[in-house]
Amino acid sequence: MLDETDRAIVRALLENARTANSALAELVGIAPSTCLARVRALRERGVIHGYHAEVDLPAVGLPLQAMISVRLRAHTREQNEGFRTTAPNLPGVLEVFHIAGADDYLLHVAVADPEALRSFVVDHLTTHPAVAQARTNLVFERIPGATPVI
Repeated sequence: MLDETDRAIVRALLENARTANSALAELVGIAPSTCLARVRALRERGVIHGYHAEVDLPAVGLPLQAMISVRLRAHTREQNEGFRTTAPNLPGVLEVFHIAGADDYLLHVAVADPEALRSFVVDHLTTHPAVAQARTNLVFERIPGATPVI
C-alpha cells in the first residue's frame, strides 16, 4: 500500500514527470534524499513504470488516429497470445487494450493518411490468422481526462 507521502509523490509526477528531485521533495515536504529513495522504491515496486514524453502526432507526420476494434476467430490461448504479442509491434500502434465485451482488443493507431490506415487494416489485421473482424473508428479529437485520484 501507498502512504500519503508516496501518493503525493505519484500525484506530483503525474502532473509533471520532469519535476526535479529537489523540487519534488519540497513539494511533498520531505528531504531530497528521502524523496529519491521513495521514488526509487516506487519504481522497484512497479508503481512507477517509466517517464514518457507526450508527442504532438500531427507534428511528426501522423495526423490521422483511429481506434480499431478487433474480434478474434477463437478464444484459444494460442490465438490470443499470438495476437497479443504481434499487435503492439505493428507499425503505427500506440496502445493495445485487451477488453471484455463483443470485441477482444482495441488498438489505438496513428498514421500519415487514409491510405496508410487502409493499408494497416488490410496488411496487418485482415491477414492475421487470429483476426475474425476489425472495425475502424476515426478519432476526431483527443480530450485528455483528469489526473487519476491517488
